[in-house]
Amino acid sequence: MSEYQQFQSEREKIDFLLQKGYVIHEVKEHLNGSTVVFLNPADKTQEVLEVGTANARKYFSTILFTQQKQKA
Repeated sequence: MSEYQQFQSEREKIDFLLQKGYVIHEVKEHLNGSTVVFLNPADKTQEVLEVGTANARKYFSTILFTQQKQKA
């Protein structure tokens, strides 16, 4: 799979979780990318997503900043 196709796949997974009402709860960086923990505030369920591409990491970082700004 090309880098762009992998990014598209990761972005679709992130968007799907966000559309279901999840918010980014925790991010753990490691050598293979990032582990992003999403939390659904309504029922406190969690979903974990492994993000490996640099573009997808930039994408969720932007979303995280937006979510933090909305809380303030």
